[in-house]
Amino acid sequence: MTDLIQVFEYQFFRHALAAAVLTSVLAAMAGTYIVSRRIVFIGGGITHASFGGIGLAYYLGMNPFAGAAVFGILTALGIEWISQKGKIREDSAIAMLWSFGMALGIIFVFITPGYTPNLMSFLFGSILSVGRVDLQLMLAFSLVVILLFVVFFRPVLSTAFDPEFAKTKGIPVARFRYLMSVVIAISIVLSIRTVGIILVLSMFTIPQITAMLFTRNFARIIPVAALWGITGSVAGLMAAYLLDIPAAAAIIFMLTIQFLIIKGVFITLNNLRRKGARRR
Repeated sequence: MTDLIQVFEYQFFRHALAAAVLTSVLAAMAGTYIVSRRIVFIGGGITHASFGGIGLAYYLGMNPFAGAAVFGILTALGIEWISQKGKIREDSAIAMLWSFGMALGIIFVFITPGYTPNLMSFLFGSILSVGRVDLQLMLAFSLVVILLFVVFFRPVLSTAFDPEFAKTKGIPVARFRYLMSVVIAISIVLSIRTVGIILVLSMFTIPQITAMLFTRNFARIIPVAALWGITGSVAGLMAAYLLDIPAAAAIIFMLTIQFLIIKGVFITLNNLRRKGARRR
């Protein structure tokens, strides 16, 4: 217990904790939209395609996360354009861009002269190295997304669930879907620093499906998902410190265990109710 209290004295841990909270809030908003629209694999395509931007940025001597952001946004817009035009199957487009981005990233990292960067921090995250500037970027973008959801909640909701009805109401569905694609892309890129390319998709889905055990209301899923995302992330950070294991993997593990426990409780309660009803 003393060790857990002492760890808060370290600035890197406080930064990691703040990053986990901000990532949970950001993922709750973008992830709820992803899950509601049933486009989880689009999130996976954006995540892995962004690695191409990381590799290219390293080759050009630029900030790797800036490269990831550019590739992520272009991939998100490309997938949305393909899904709207319908000339190529959406899943085929996602698979193509997914593999193309990863392959391009590996090639550029390989041909970059001099020191080869440690890819583990991008693939599996490096939450303990999050700095003040990273936190400021995450906070600023989180506030922008919150404002977006507050001001345009109805159009976002309509375009997610019933785009045809939204069109009859005069809502520019295509524009809002492109806008949300950009939001998803930037949210994912900012979260890569926390949990990495391979694990980030879980951050955008597991808290949401946990929240959906309690409610199916879009507006309510967001805060509930944020709550479970924060509790799982904090528990993962604590476990990582105590057990000396990778923080990102510990966070996803805790989020999964959290879901399984809650799901098990719900199943048990439902079984007890059924037995009680039969006895009556």
